[in-house]
Amino acid sequence: MYNDGRAEGPTVATERLLVPLSETVTVRQTVGYAVRSGLERTDDLECHLVVAMPSDRELPEGTSEVDEAESLLSKAESWVEEDAEGSSVTVETAVLGADEYLFGPRDFARTFASYAAAHDVDRVVLDPEYQPGSTAGIIQPLERELEAAGLAYEEAPVERPARHERLIGDGTQRFDRLFATFVISYGFYMILGDPTYWFDWVTGAAVAGIVAATLANVTFTFPLDRVQSPLRTVRFALYIPYLLYEIVKANLAISVVILRPSMPIDPKLTRVDARVRSGLPLLALANSITLTPGTLTVRADDQRLIVHSLIADAREDLFDGSLERAVRFVFHGRDSAAIATPRERDDAEIIGGEEL
Repeated sequence: MYNDGRAEGPTVATERLLVPLSETVTVRQTVGYAVRSGLERTDDLECHLVVAMPSDRELPEGTSEVDEAESLLSKAESWVEEDAEGSSVTVETAVLGADEYLFGPRDFARTFASYAAAHDVDRVVLDPEYQPGSTAGIIQPLERELEAAGLAYEEAPVERPARHERLIGDGTQRFDRLFATFVISYGFYMILGDPTYWFDWVTGAAVAGIVAATLANVTFTFPLDRVQSPLRTVRFALYIPYLLYEIVKANLAISVVILRPSMPIDPKLTRVDARVRSGLPLLALANSITLTPGTLTVRADDQRLIVHSLIADAREDLFDGSLERAVRFVFHGRDSAAIATPRERDDAEIIGGEEL
């Protein structure tokens, strides 16, 4: 927990708190703590409730996320009124990041710091389970970035449920996670194997079963929607032949280069800021890029991918974003696949040559 250096003693004239919100099991407790701790320090509390959107408003999923953010802010306003118990508390609400794409803790910290500077905020009260649209909490890296930005913060001392309770959930959720992990693992195994060979089907099922049994609750740290999960499974089944097509096409391109006497390879390191969430969607995209000959995902940091491309054609395909759109189709549906390419968004660049 960060110490903001404020000495205990008489109350201050006005206390301005920034409380970032996300749909967690502890968000209600966090708001309550922020109000109570603020009123202990001042008779004039100004509470800024904000929701930072991980997606650009212009993206297909952005509209629904704005609606969800405004709904959460409305509930949080009611909580502040309850916890104030008649005391003077001014509430300000805002949706942050709706006109950009926030990639990770550094971007969220920068957004909070800018808002805090514009509104003379004294300190930030953080929900220990804070996870804005991610598959896992980002509280520790976010705290480091807030400290680096010189922004005073405090982690709310809430009562959190045991980690295994949050991860495992009820029986339906366990089955959804097992089924989804099994199908995904089986699909990738068959891509790497030989779908015409019966033994690969048997060993693939065994391997996928082991992976599902051991990693399902780690891969999915959020409840899978009972409708969306089967739909995503169907879309993933459609994605596999498309990925195979991309693999065959890339193989032919690489073969042409290798068979030419001059061997016109052009290795480069490239950066791509992908419009997919971290966690499983980012994992699917990074692995798909690696499976496609001519490209290799070297590092995945939040939604930023560092990819080594062997030839210019492979790099052009990467900048055109075909695999990115396909992964968005799997996880968000057809409408979400209709986005600008990384090249058009200025989200892709060459960062190094073969000497790297």
